[in-house]
Amino acid sequence: MGKLVARELGWTFVDTDDVIVSRHGPIEAIFAEHGEEAFRALEREVAVEAAAGQHQVVATGGRMLLDPANAEAMSATGRVFCLDADVDEIVRRLESDVDGPVRPLLAGSNPAAAVARLLNERADGYGRFEQVHTAGRSPQVIAADIISRLHHSPASRGDRSRPS
Repeated sequence: MGKLVARELGWTFVDTDDVIVSRHGPIEAIFAEHGEEAFRALEREVAVEAAAGQHQVVATGGRMLLDPANAEAMSATGRVFCLDADVDEIVRRLESDVDGPVRPLLAGSNPAAAVARLLNERADGYGRFEQVHTAGRSPQVIAADIISRLHHSPASRGDRSRPS
């Protein structure tokens, strides 16, 4: 989604997970070798760096903006959008993303239960950001929605967007 929005705006696309992987190796290896806290520290570094950029769309991992320091850094310099979908839609997307990243927090025999648990735990944190409903909508419609919000909202800062 972020790539599409960035392309439409003529901005740079930054995926925070990709930045971490390019610098430190696979996320699952970071979790296995150093633990979740080490990964979260890397996220904080990348959040500060991304927040300093201009004319970019930043895609984050699902937990990154639940860290108050990350949320503050990103919100202070741009708009933050939370892409919303229900459990069934998220599981469907995960199952169709055979070449996508390994998600250590969703490992196990029941990914739907893991997704439901994470959405429940994160509801308040996600609720702080502008919601963009994605289920049943094409990527082009979702991107147009985000771009419209950027251009027509009186609160628009106009220089960054951060779909997470």
